Amino acid sequence: MHPKILAQKPSFEAVVEHLHQEMNQMRTGRATPALVESLQVEAYGSTMEMKGVGSISVQDAKTLIIEPWDKSLLKAIEKSIHESSIGINPVVDSKVVRLSMPPMTEENRKALVKVMKEKIEEAKVAARSVREDARNEIIEAEKGGEFSEDEKFKLLEELDKMTKDYTDKIEDLGKQKEEEIMTV
Repeated sequence: MHPKILAQKPSFEAVVEHLHQEMNQMRTGRATPALVESLQVEAYGSTMEMKGVGSISVQDAKTLIIEPWDKSLLKAIEKSIHESSIGINPVVDSKVVRLSMPPMTEENRKALVKVMKEKIEEAKVAARSVREDARNEIIEAEKGGEFSEDEKFKLLEELDKMTKDYTDKIEDLGKQKEEEIMTV
């Protein structure tokens, strides 16, 4: 594979990784640390991610436990969860914050699938944008005499194949998440 094409791989990987992180933050009815670990918490005069202020563990399939390393952050953690869009009310015990996942209704599941499909579409658009930028680079390089017209078409074909591979990865992520969401 040509270096010009290989140079696009990190951009495509970043699109897929961003989508993966967004999917992990979607509530499916099962307790998972990814649901809260990137929530922002006001701590020590700055903003930190939840995973940076305490340990997050799964007590059972429906319960998450957040144990701050500094107990004075309990209120800040509670506030962060209230202000987030995850739709779960935290319960503060003396040393931990407990999150009980409410049961997902069929209506909630369908709405979540709709949001998930929008995120999939956004990721596909981002992948096409990476492809378009790379196409323009290849065309400009050919105009500048870096390689022949035949090489340009070969590179564009390689680029389209890479784009399709990453679009397929995005689709697969969506199918897995939809199955996870719809499983009762």
